[in-house]
Amino acid sequence: MTILILGSGGREHTFAWKIAQSPLCDKIFVAPGNSGTAQIATNVDIKVTDFIAIKALVLEYKINMVVVGPEDPLVQGIHDFFLEDEQLKHVAVIGPQKAAAELEGSKEFAKEFLFRHNIPTAAYQSFNASNVEEGYQFLETLSPPYVLKADGLAGGKGVLILNDLDEAKIELKNMLVDAKFGAASSKVVIEEFLDGIELSCFVLTDGKNYKILPTAKDYKRIGEGDTGLNTGGMGAVSPVPFATDAFLNKIEEQVVKPTIKGLAKDNLPYKGFVFIGLIKVGDDPKVIEYNVRMGDPETEVVLPRLKTDLVEIFKAISEERLNEIDIEIDDRAATTVMLVSGGYPESYEKGKEITGLENVEDSIVFHAGAILKDNRIMTSGGRVMAITSYGNTYEEAIKKSYQNIDKLYFDKMNYRKDIGFDL
Repeated sequence: MTILILGSGGREHTFAWKIAQSPLCDKIFVAPGNSGTAQIATNVDIKVTDFIAIKALVLEYKINMVVVGPEDPLVQGIHDFFLEDEQLKHVAVIGPQKAAAELEGSKEFAKEFLFRHNIPTAAYQSFNASNVEEGYQFLETLSPPYVLKADGLAGGKGVLILNDLDEAKIELKNMLVDAKFGAASSKVVIEEFLDGIELSCFVLTDGKNYKILPTAKDYKRIGEGDTGLNTGGMGAVSPVPFATDAFLNKIEEQVVKPTIKGLAKDNLPYKGFVFIGLIKVGDDPKVIEYNVRMGDPETEVVLPRLKTDLVEIFKAISEERLNEIDIEIDDRAATTVMLVSGGYPESYEKGKEITGLENVEDSIVFHAGAILKDNRIMTSGGRVMAITSYGNTYEEAIKKSYQNIDKLYFDKMNYRKDIGFDL
């Protein structure tokens, strides 16, 4: 098979790394890709939302399967685009159709889905610029901290958690009236704050059957001790030590099963990954959010623990026979630490040369915001590389990642030194 992966991050490098291990795959293309994917696949300089250019590529190279990494093309309907095109409809697309991708595309849509199917989640109301005063009144009925979520896609940055009521009102106005997050915050969901510890659950579905992948926990904030600004993710650990068998059983019964049934009941066509952001409140799971693709950097710890051939799984999803596949998981823990550009998640410089990669031992380096230029690997984004390691315990794995980070260098390189600290 010839497979195209859409995206350019650490998630997509991890997909390429895993797919390259499959005897079912002859050739991999990645659009646009990065310096890591360039070493195992053919990068093509195409935007993930340029469906016309993607079609031309698929036809030219007789591509059999498209694996969609990021959310944008899914929310914009790439799966539907393929199904509606006579020349493309035979190509397998891993990722939900547009109607189902609204689970990530709209926070309000997701909350309505959760309530409709009795899936545990925080109480909420949504507001727009015309009823911002009612939003202020709703905030007054809540206890701090206050959770404000931009309804649309905001690149992982559209959630604010604030302790001060007046500040929450100011930020609500900033989002709704002053378009703080552009069109994404033309509607804002205000939620009750849930106090607990977060984790991510990853589910594969062909629309009827499902398989649960290993749990993971990622670290979103830039600073040690989970302080500072929210980022796309600074590291991840899998499995999650506090997720006992009894708790995992609750997740499956109370969240996963009603989610998969709800998709079918609501006629939301789904073939791909369901990412369920959870919080453990007491002994119970509650859903914070859905994503309609794999998380990043969780992919860099979940896929390395997957022993089963990923292409075989994807084929089964496209043919609606996921129930026939047995998923085998590596017993070892996996951890990853993200190296980021100095200044990220605010303004940062690009084009810094990365050195020391040849000295890394016993860890896997997944490239993210990095490109190959004049035979040198240079930084090209905020989150630059994820250093993934295995261990019999997550402590052992994290130690290996940090030992290898000591061998790497680029100007103003930054990373969190406390991944896994709270476990």
